[in-house]
Amino acid sequence: MNLDSPITYLSLLTFLPAIAAAAIALFASRDNPVLMKQLTLAVTAVTFLLSLGMLVGWPGIEFEAGQAAMQHQFAVGWIPTFNIYYQMGLDGISFPLLLLTTFITFLAAAASWNIEKHVKAYCVLLLLLETGMIGVFLGLDFFLFYVFWEVMLLPMYFLIGVWGGPRREYAAIKFFLYTLFGSVLMLVAILMLYFSSDLRALSTTDLAAAGVPEAAVAAIAEADTPQHTFNILALQKLGQSTEQFKLPLWGKTYEWWAFVLLFIGFIIKVPSVPFHTWLPDAHVEAPTPISMILAGVLLKMGGYGILRICYPICPEAAFDLAWVVCTLGVVSMVYGAFAALAQNDFKRLVAYSSVSHMGYVLLGLGVWSAALGNEYNPDYWKMGMNGAMYQMIAHGISAAGMFFAVGVLYDRVHHRRLDQFGGIFGRMPIYSGLAVGIFFAGMGLPGLCGFVGEFLVILSAWKYSIPLAVIAAAVIILTAAYILWTIQRVYLGADYRGPYAEELTPITARELWIAGPLLALAILFGVYPRAILDYMEPSVSQTADNLAPMTPGFQFDAEPLSSKVVDAR
Repeated sequence: MNLDSPITYLSLLTFLPAIAAAAIALFASRDNPVLMKQLTLAVTAVTFLLSLGMLVGWPGIEFEAGQAAMQHQFAVGWIPTFNIYYQMGLDGISFPLLLLTTFITFLAAAASWNIEKHVKAYCVLLLLLETGMIGVFLGLDFFLFYVFWEVMLLPMYFLIGVWGGPRREYAAIKFFLYTLFGSVLMLVAILMLYFSSDLRALSTTDLAAAGVPEAAVAAIAEADTPQHTFNILALQKLGQSTEQFKLPLWGKTYEWWAFVLLFIGFIIKVPSVPFHTWLPDAHVEAPTPISMILAGVLLKMGGYGILRICYPICPEAAFDLAWVVCTLGVVSMVYGAFAALAQNDFKRLVAYSSVSHMGYVLLGLGVWSAALGNEYNPDYWKMGMNGAMYQMIAHGISAAGMFFAVGVLYDRVHHRRLDQFGGIFGRMPIYSGLAVGIFFAGMGLPGLCGFVGEFLVILSAWKYSIPLAVIAAAVIILTAAYILWTIQRVYLGADYRGPYAEELTPITARELWIAGPLLALAILFGVYPRAILDYMEPSVSQTADNLAPMTPGFQFDAEPLSSKVVDAR
């Protein structure tokens, strides 16, 4: 097997979990559940190592930091009648999320040791879910992207509905319906863009940059009929350089309606107010490993879709509705924080904290080119977009850790009532130290991962809308309130008052090896943010650079972003 070939390496990375799932389904014996868990853990470990290989420099497939362009891109004909390609690649936007996905899934597999019911089915579904998540971040053909997006839906539905808590059926159906509703809206938008597109409007250089194969480029140039496409990179170029998506429709344009449909589909996954209500129910009922994946990876797909698809393909609509994006972000921050303060269920509190923290992602993406008084200087928008991207990674680390911390206690005492906890630090000191550190990361304490993204987002929002920036900054106080109150009620304070007090035993080696790396990364990304920024900043900033000239009244500021962002760090 030629692993230095992008098509081989990325395909293996994507489909290895699915192949292993098929092997477990066909050949594994139900009488040996421990072996199936070990195989699942081994496959997720190998998948993580494959993604890590691009970071450490696997020959021929290493990911080069500091480059904005798409790397290791390939396109192979799949359904030629509709110009559908098996096309993959990655850049600074997708690569950090790919690493996050394989890492969190590996930890979730390690956290699945307490699963005892239908172990075979659980392992198969977990591995299929990983293939779907990886494919979303690597797919560059809209049809392929949508297939992977839908592949995630059924495994997650069953993982919640079969292995969840007492109200698991309700939570699973609610998750399914919300996500399916968003998927239908996305499908309509995809078809609108596909039938409005014509690749003949692009130059051969643009087509080559979009990954269109050489033979297809020649055929497009000679074609007499419109050449529709699902190619995401080509659709971005068409949206930014042609009028193909500007056809009128119901008082607006195709582009405007496509943006609205796609945006709703993606913010359901974020999730943002008012489409957030499925998340607390899903988290509360889902088993701990699935909550880790749900918070650590699945929520990030909404932000990724907005950054990769909504803005680059529908830029004029994105500018027109930037205030909606920012307002929804701030409303989600405030609502999620107040809702978290009102909870007495430990896991539901963490779930609402995710709604609040993901609001920073929407605000950072939405502060289009700062403000008119700043002559639409795109540098602050770059800062906001980089902050949003950083927040997605940081929240993936801290949220997965917080849900695991809740799960450790739930596995012992089988309840999550905050008013019955207390004194855990005295009974489980090592676990409590790790948990408190991870909760501080979620709080955004300086020196931990949660601080950097929030700081960059608030700084950029100040140039867009001072009131929104002030409200976003004030939410930090609310976050500190519910985090510190939780730490006081659970880990400090009076002695434990709930059932099964004798089960509060010290943290196990397996649990330590799950929580320890999460806290270590939270510290690393807090004190050395360049560990992420060096990889993602060029691609994220190039996205802003490509879109900023489309801003009415835009004037280019020649001062580079690097000096300003470095100062902010």
